[in-house]
Amino acid sequence: MSRAPAGGSGGRLVSLTDTAGTTGVHEAVRTLHPGYFALVMATGIVSIAMHNHGAYPLSVALLWLACGAFAVLLIVTAVRIIAFRADLIADLQDPRRAFGSFTFVAAADVLGTRLAVDSHYRIASALLLVGWLAWLVLGYVVPWTACLRTTHRPVLKYANGTWFIWVVASESVAVLAAALEPELETGRRELALLAVFSWSVGVFLYAAAGIFVGARMLLYGLKPEDLTPPYWVSMGATAITVVAGARIVEMAHAPMVDATRGLVAGTSVVFWAFGTWLIPPLIAAGIWKHVVHRIPLRYEAPLWSVVFPLGMYGVGGDYLGKADHLPIVESIGAHESWIALAAWAITFVAMLHHLATTLGGSASRRSTRAARSSSCPDSSASTPPASADPSSASHQH
Repeated sequence: MSRAPAGGSGGRLVSLTDTAGTTGVHEAVRTLHPGYFALVMATGIVSIAMHNHGAYPLSVALLWLACGAFAVLLIVTAVRIIAFRADLIADLQDPRRAFGSFTFVAAADVLGTRLAVDSHYRIASALLLVGWLAWLVLGYVVPWTACLRTTHRPVLKYANGTWFIWVVASESVAVLAAALEPELETGRRELALLAVFSWSVGVFLYAAAGIFVGARMLLYGLKPEDLTPPYWVSMGATAITVVAGARIVEMAHAPMVDATRGLVAGTSVVFWAFGTWLIPPLIAAGIWKHVVHRIPLRYEAPLWSVVFPLGMYGVGGDYLGKADHLPIVESIGAHESWIALAAWAITFVAMLHHLATTLGGSASRRSTRAARSSSCPDSSASTPPASADPSSASHQH
């Protein structure tokens, strides 16, 4: 805060109100959750779901929202890297938050998949390249910083649902590669290899994340406040594995696809069944936390990690039902897509209210305090001037 001019309090009021308007944004950028790109993931997958069910105007509107959110988050993340590097490094070294960084990979790939639906193949290919490179880099950096170089010990004690986002990132690369493979004239074999490779790695990563998170529950127990929204990603990871598998099954003939088509199709059905089985305990966990223990349900960035699995489950059921000729699975996916849309709408309204309260509310509160402090006279003005004559001072006393 700048110093007030010596001539009065007007300059001080202007300085206080100016900084009040920026402090909320400053703090929001500094404390940005690394998993906030789940907003783009959720919006993109609900847009795909609406397109699959013929709600084209709504799907396009959601696509534009996803593009805008992706651009804003890119800018804010870039500012955070430059201005708040220490906070960013702290997040990468925290096993409870570091794996949220993989939401950037999934956001780029989900957005690219939606753009590919409208035949924007060049942009989708660019997003695939960005997502794949980020997946490679983060796939080695995050486990190193969050598990091997962290000061949080034992690391297993801090394993949570965000670890499954690594799986989602891997499978999202497979989904976009499989979506582009039939549409491009060149690079089809490379895209087929990338799709099968990423899908296979994601399957093994799901097993690893499941073992780590399961061991954490058995060894250290769970408190109600430990059941954060990203635990829903355990179901979302199975759903995107189903989508990736279904898209691989539908791909054109390629050596890698022909060698694994039957395996991928059968494994996708298994993952869909397991993901369906996970939904009741996840709902029960939410009831145990918010109803039994009365922990308030408030908006937070990880809530988008609930919306995305719902949308992905709906899209996964739709794709799997059509690819493997399973009408029951396709019908379940159709109904789930509309549930995901409702969840998205509620969360989006809650986010807008949260942003208005956090950014606008903090600025107004600081402005009010600044106005109150400026309304009080300066101490120099309220204190009578000292007299140079001692007799005059005693007379006044």
